[in-house]
Amino acid sequence: MKGTSSARPLVSRRGGRLFAAAATAAALALTAAACGGDDEESTPPATGGSAGPIPAEYDLAGAGCPQTIVLQTDWNPESEHGGQYQLVGPNPSIDTDKKAVTGDLVATGGIDTGVDIEIRAGGPAIGFQTTTSQMYADDDITIAYVSTDEQVALSATQPTVALLAGMEISPQIIQWSPEVHPDWQTIADIGRTDTKVLYFQGAAYMDYFTGSGILKGSQVDGSYDGTPTNFVASGGEYAVQGFATSEPYTYEHEVRSWGKPMKYQLIADAGFNFYQQAIGVRADKLEELRPCLEKLIPIMQQAIVDFMNDPAETNELILRLVEEYNNGWIYTPGVADYAVQTMAELGIVGNGETPTLGDFSESRQQELIDILGPIYEEAGKPIKDGLTAADLFTNEFLDMSISMAS
Repeated sequence: MKGTSSARPLVSRRGGRLFAAAATAAALALTAAACGGDDEESTPPATGGSAGPIPAEYDLAGAGCPQTIVLQTDWNPESEHGGQYQLVGPNPSIDTDKKAVTGDLVATGGIDTGVDIEIRAGGPAIGFQTTTSQMYADDDITIAYVSTDEQVALSATQPTVALLAGMEISPQIIQWSPEVHPDWQTIADIGRTDTKVLYFQGAAYMDYFTGSGILKGSQVDGSYDGTPTNFVASGGEYAVQGFATSEPYTYEHEVRSWGKPMKYQLIADAGFNFYQQAIGVRADKLEELRPCLEKLIPIMQQAIVDFMNDPAETNELILRLVEEYNNGWIYTPGVADYAVQTMAELGIVGNGETPTLGDFSESRQQELIDILGPIYEEAGKPIKDGLTAADLFTNEFLDMSISMAS
C-alpha cells in the first residue's frame, strides 16, 4: 500500500438488514454459516494487482487524488457493495477496530492506480448515523454512499452531489407470507386490509405510502428492529420490510423458526423509485476533487461490471471482512450468491433507461423531490429553497460507453 489514512472511525445508517445479536440469534435459531477459518493475522483474498507503468487513464495519483481515497459505506460488508470492494487490491490491511479495509486501489484487470482505497463499514458495525453527516464531520472521507431521500432531506444543511448510481433500483421491499396471504400481489393489496406492516421508524418511503393512501397510517408499525422476531411470532400474519437481495433468502433458508418462502414487492415498483447507495461527494468539495473524479468514476463504473460478471473472489473478501469485524452481523456464502443473482435478475444493478451503467435520470430525481419536499416540510425539516434535480446529481464524470451486457 502507498500510505495510511488518519481518518477516525465513522458511522452511517441503513435500516432493515437481518442483524442478530447473540440473544436474538439464539431465540430464533438463526443459522450462521462459517465464512472461513483462518486467524486474524492472515490475509484475505483480493482482486489482484499488476506491476509496471500506470496507464494514463488509470493514474489516480497523477490526477491529484488523495493518497488514500476513503469510501464510507452505509452498512456492513455485503454483496450489494461488491462493485466497490472489487477495487481493493492484493494484501489489504484490515482494521477490526475501525471496521475498515485498506489496500491498493486497482482498476479492471488489477491495474495499479497509484493510490490506496479505504472502505469503511457503516450502520450497526460502528453505530447508526448518516453517511452525509460523517462526510461533513470528517474531511478525510472522499466519497460516500448517498440516497435520494437523504440528499433531499439534508439539501439545506449538508448538500451532496451523486456521481454514480451503483444501483439502478433500490432493493428495498415489503415482504409477506404467500401461504398466509395468497391474495396479495402488491403493497397496495396490503393497504386494502388492516394487517400490520413492520418497518424502521423514520423511513421516508413509508411516509409516502401512508400519505398517498397506499397503506393506512393505522396499520404501519415503526418498531421493526432488523430481526424476524415479531414477524415469526405473528405466524406470518404481519408484513415486514426487507431487501430483495437478502431477506427472502434468509427467511426461507436461514431462519429455522420460519423456513418458508416469502413474496414481496419492490418499493420502487410501488411508486417510491429512489436511488440508493449512489456514490456521492460533498457539494463544496466537487470542484476540488474534479480532476480526480474524472478518472476515478469510470474506474468505479467498470469495477461494478467486473464484479457482476465474476463476483466469486470479491465475495470471498466480503465474507472474510464480516468474519473479522465480528460485530454480530450474520452474512453467509448463500446470501452473498443470492444477492448477486437477484441484482442481475431484477436489474437492481443495470443500465436503466440508457445503455450507460450508473447514470441518473433527471425526471426521476425531480419526481422524488416533488414527493419528498412536502413530507419533510410537514416534519419540520424544510429542504433547500428551490431545490432541483440538477442540485442532486451529475453524470459528467461517467464514461458513457461502460455498460452492463444485456
